[in-house]
Amino acid sequence: MENLLKAREKVNNVIYGKEEVVDLLFVALLAQGHVLLESVPGTGKTKLAKSFAKVINGTFSRVQFTPDVLPSDITGIRFFNPKVQEFELRIGPIATNVLLADEINRATPKTQSSLLEAMEEYQSTVDGETIKISLPFIVIATQNPVESNYGTFPLPEAQLDRFLFKLDLGYPSISEEKRILNTYRRTDPYDAVEASLSIDTIRELQDEIKLITVSEVVADYLLELVHASREHSDVELGISPRGMLALMRAGQAYAYMKDRDYVTPQDIKTLVPYVFEHRLILSMEGSIKKTAKEIVKEIIHATAVPVEEGAMVE
Repeated sequence: MENLLKAREKVNNVIYGKEEVVDLLFVALLAQGHVLLESVPGTGKTKLAKSFAKVINGTFSRVQFTPDVLPSDITGIRFFNPKVQEFELRIGPIATNVLLADEINRATPKTQSSLLEAMEEYQSTVDGETIKISLPFIVIATQNPVESNYGTFPLPEAQLDRFLFKLDLGYPSISEEKRILNTYRRTDPYDAVEASLSIDTIRELQDEIKLITVSEVVADYLLELVHASREHSDVELGISPRGMLALMRAGQAYAYMKDRDYVTPQDIKTLVPYVFEHRLILSMEGSIKKTAKEIVKEIIHATAVPVEEGAMVE
């Protein structure tokens, strides 16, 4: 736990004023989930992903998505080697611990879909051969919402459902930007980042969080939220069973980050916006009246939060 807190602190020393986003990035790592970072250009999405990879001491790959990127550029390709007169398999950047899918919405749907198997099953199939991806494996994808109408391809529902969180960095405050000016004028804090975790430690932590208690009270509250999303009048497609499990696992990881061995209803309530918003598909009428963020707030407010004391009873 001490090394985990050190790792979080080191990332916060590079990306100022985004402590909540950094915490959720580590929650996603522990919960074996993936993260979609959506924010305007220049807010530090790529630097955040690189700092995160550096501090966990994992292998790191970056793919700059553009319309001409092919699926084989991600997963790999079998090519003929004239020196040995044989076909050889060249594995793509997907075989890594941290994969930065930069500007993922600029790639074609065919290329975007090359990540689906890896994100769900931790493997990739190249020319009929299955390559296992070593754990931990996390995809950190970035996209710029302001480019949504200029040669981009919105992620399909099936792929959005594979992201545990959708996070928005947003702009820093004036005081945070002044700190950025003062610090980056002299040096780049990223250069001083050192690993605080090991791959073996992360695997152990991922196993530990599965033992965090999720009581009947918490489970019932979680299910009420999920079913409320499916029954909302402005929602065409609510939270899937995959999303339900993602919320539970995120709750366990979040509780662990708070140094607790049990999940509280408040943990679930805190995480719901990050888990639900990108998964909801609104009806045509609903999308005219409201945004997904507003509907998530309605779902939270309409679902009574049980007392936390009850959440501690196994």
